[in-house]
Amino acid sequence: MAADGPRTTATKTNVNLSTADFALEHYVAVTTERESAGVEQLFAEDFNQKIQATSAQSNSRSEVVKSLKKQKGEKLNCTVSTAIIEESADYMVAKVTLKFENFTKTDLVTLEREGNSWKVSKSINSYK
Repeated sequence: MAADGPRTTATKTNVNLSTADFALEHYVAVTTERESAGVEQLFAEDFNQKIQATSAQSNSRSEVVKSLKKQKGEKLNCTVSTAIIEESADYMVAKVTLKFENFTKTDLVTLEREGNSWKVSKSINSYK
C-alpha cells in the first residue's frame, strides 16, 4: 500500500521561510509560544544572541536552539508586538516587543536571505 504523501518526522519538520515576514512570524512563535517545528531551520549557522541586562551575555546558535527545544510548548504570558525597522530584498531588521506584567523585553532581530529562504542571523535583547 502506498503512502499518501512524504513522511515527516517530528524532529525535522520543514517550515515555510520563503519570505522575511514568514521567518519573523515563525521566530515570534518559536520564542513566545515555544513552537519547536523548524527551530534548526530558522537560525543561521552564525546566529548570535546578545542579552543586555545587568551583565551582558552572549549565546551561540546551538545554545539558543537547545534552550528553545527544552522549553517546547511553554507559552509566555505576554503581549507581543512587532515593527519592521528596515527592510530590503535580502535583509530585514525588526523590533519584537514582549510586554509582561512587570517588565518589557525588546528584541532587535536581524533576518537575512540565504538562497531561497530567510534565516535569523542576530538577536539583541534588552529589558526594562
